Amino acid sequence: MKRIYLDHAATTPTHPEVVEAMLPYFGESFGNPSSIHFLGQETRVIVDEAREKIASLIGAQSDEIVFTSGGTEADNFALKGVASACGHKGNHIITTSIEHHAVLESCRFLEEQGFAVSYLPVDRYGLVDPEDVRRAITDNTLLLSIMHANNEVGTIQAIAAIGKIARERGVCFHTDAVQTVGHVPVDVDELNVDLLAMSAHKLYGPKGIGALYVRRGTRIAPFMHGGGQERGLRASTENVPGIVGFAKAAELAQKEMGAEAKHLTALRDRLIHELSERITQIHLNGHPSQRLPNNVNVGIEFVEGEAMAISLDLEGIAVSTGSACSSHDMEPSHVLTALGVPAVLARGSLRFSLGRGTTEEDVERVLEVLPRIVARLRSVSPLMGDRARTA
Repeated sequence: MKRIYLDHAATTPTHPEVVEAMLPYFGESFGNPSSIHFLGQETRVIVDEAREKIASLIGAQSDEIVFTSGGTEADNFALKGVASACGHKGNHIITTSIEHHAVLESCRFLEEQGFAVSYLPVDRYGLVDPEDVRRAITDNTLLLSIMHANNEVGTIQAIAAIGKIARERGVCFHTDAVQTVGHVPVDVDELNVDLLAMSAHKLYGPKGIGALYVRRGTRIAPFMHGGGQERGLRASTENVPGIVGFAKAAELAQKEMGAEAKHLTALRDRLIHELSERITQIHLNGHPSQRLPNNVNVGIEFVEGEAMAISLDLEGIAVSTGSACSSHDMEPSHVLTALGVPAVLARGSLRFSLGRGTTEEDVERVLEVLPRIVARLRSVSPLMGDRARTA
């Protein structure tokens, strides 16, 4: 049985060229970049070169890149670091109801420390109204955090317009760009952001390495304390193999992004169209066009998403019911709930996230298998009631 992986929003396979680039730094070039001897200085040069490549991917300067252990740490660093550095200027933070848990849980922590957090609503497509942002900003607002694209439904926000408002009001602006960096064009100046989180394993790099872009002049307190690594902003010996792998993945992404996006958009649109033709009572979650090139999130009535995901897995097709970070939570997705999706339909949602290796044949296999699975599950579903039990 051929295995088909359609869960690239959760993680991506590490590109063979990335693995090859990393290998020397597990063995012969193993030095600590903080060491003054030749092995340390050798790896220091490599880390600096890698920083430049990653900065180039987002239109930043190399000294604006701070390495972290991943996107979650980068989000925590942004919110807690700014709150710590600028709390004397105000205690108000603005975010949205559909953020990744790394942002939402950081905000809840800061609320316990006395900060006030406004959670902005979104429309039925998952879009934040920039005017809602404008109205929410007060004289006490010190930070705005709105994700670039949602990890579950793929909706891409109007970050540049929101960033312009933040800049006009003198508010620090952070975006979680974990799902967009390396997949769609990202330029920190065009987006008007001061802080941006990214993660290597979402763009065919290794797990355990990410970065936070920190615009020059942004006030932020260290999140990790210890040595003076990363210009004193993030203590801990640098993960040299991971950093090298991240840089190689960034380099490959710059070369392949345009062709990859075109390929995935065509497959995405075909999957959306054909599923709606072959399965009744199916609904697209997220914006119909203003979405990630690889994201298809659908809600199917009268069936459970988990049952569909398990059935697809038995057919060799890997998908998810939402964020991998909350896949064991039986509650309806907080993202779909915020979009106004009824709980029963939210529980019947599937996320297909395509990748570089996804083919027309893979999509055809989904279109062949899923309608049959839905028909079988509906035939035994108590959710159907007296409705016709067909797909």
